[in-house]
Amino acid sequence: MILRSRREVLASLSVAAAALPLLGFNSVTAPEKGPKTILPPRLKPGDTVGLICPAGAAFSKEVVQITKESIEALGLKVKMGKHVFDRFGYLAGTDQARAEDVNAMFADKSVQGILAIHGGWGCARLLPLLDYKTIQKNPKPLIGYSDITALLLAINAKTGLITFHGPVGSATWNKFSVDSFRQVLVDGSPALFENPKELGDNLTITKDRITTITPGTAQGKLVGGNLTVLTAILGSDYLPNWKDAILFLEDTNEAVYRVDRMLTQLKLAGVLDQVKGVVFGKCSDCEPGKGSYGSLTLEEVLEQHLQSLKIPVYSGAMIGHITHKFTVPVGAEAEIDATAGTIRLLKSAVA
Repeated sequence: MILRSRREVLASLSVAAAALPLLGFNSVTAPEKGPKTILPPRLKPGDTVGLICPAGAAFSKEVVQITKESIEALGLKVKMGKHVFDRFGYLAGTDQARAEDVNAMFADKSVQGILAIHGGWGCARLLPLLDYKTIQKNPKPLIGYSDITALLLAINAKTGLITFHGPVGSATWNKFSVDSFRQVLVDGSPALFENPKELGDNLTITKDRITTITPGTAQGKLVGGNLTVLTAILGSDYLPNWKDAILFLEDTNEAVYRVDRMLTQLKLAGVLDQVKGVVFGKCSDCEPGKGSYGSLTLEEVLEQHLQSLKIPVYSGAMIGHITHKFTVPVGAEAEIDATAGTIRLLKSAVA
């Protein structure tokens, strides 16, 4: 039996602990240093946008046609993914087929941008099937929200490419959404994301108000998306680094207790303790509902989880399952002002 000094034992333990990440024993947080940030080229009039269905099946040809016409009305051309009309149950084809469309659009030199027609469920199933090396070598904007969050976060985490939490093809392309889309992806300006302040016939603003939970300003990389989708891939290596990030979240049709549960999961995983600021967008149809006697309100849940962080936090931003929405670049440097309820890009998110 060989006896070792306490110093030697501690040294051995330190070496073993340092080796854990190499052996695959990682925490739920991303590595301290991710890949270098890559700016995708901005979209120009006449560019071609590839349309894909990486999640739910396209049950309506009319919706796809309306999407095509909307993108063309933006002055862009359209190229349909090979498997857009495939169907495998509630999915738009098999995992292999849907991943093939994502990979093919990034590899296609004639395509300058990629837009998901809609969300649903299924993007997380594609993450191990994506060709991240090809994506990294062929940077271009990928745009969508809801279930597309999984693709946006994974591609940013694996390649450093800035992706865009914005309208899906079947969304409502109104002036507010189009202006934000163009400002970020076409003009390439350091956009200021600010809720509309229309009084209408009222004495004060009654619609799309922001709520300051903790005042102040903070700077960091924007990381986030749909709360349900994000927490569903927590613990995988398909998430960016949370350290000093600005976390933005949105969701829809979730009972308040489920929002509570997911925010608790982010807290227990150490995510909330690492970020420098939080923007909670819209949680549409997230009221307590019938049979919820004594339920906490969404506002109470947000305050309980986020006030104690003592970092700038506000809610109500135009991010989510809503008709008028921002196009928010995932991985871009920004500053939030939780008192004013704004997000300001510190530089262009496109090259």
